Amino acid sequence: MSPVVVGLLIGAAALLLAVVLMWVSRVHTLERRVGSFRCAVGRTESGPWSLGIAQYGSQRLYWWRRWSLSPRPSMRWDRSGLAVVARVPGTHPSGADVVVVTCRVSGRTVHLMMAPDAYAGLTSWIEATPSHVGSVI
Repeated sequence: MSPVVVGLLIGAAALLLAVVLMWVSRVHTLERRVGSFRCAVGRTESGPWSLGIAQYGSQRLYWWRRWSLSPRPSMRWDRSGLAVVARVPGTHPSGADVVVVTCRVSGRTVHLMMAPDAYAGLTSWIEATPSHVGSVI
């Protein structure tokens, strides 16, 4: 092989390694944040599902795609406009227990799949919403 081809192969391998390391670092960082949990988003109750990581904020629920390098969340849902409409217990193909949650967010329907513990946290977070954010008595 010519030195140019070897150089290109080494460069491509180094670039691939850098991308993989960035992705691993991003996922690790997101999963270790306070208030974060694994959560898939689907168009319907039966999917197809996009894997991701959700995190509670003070006024929003943020969701990042798992298979992305973007540092910004793919979706944001306001806490005051988020309501759980239905929940269906189920089993993930891996055998883990999950809950499929149907939510209404500002007139739109969103389907979330998460662990039962994450569902308990989500409902507690929604119920703890202050009645008048920003108001002083």
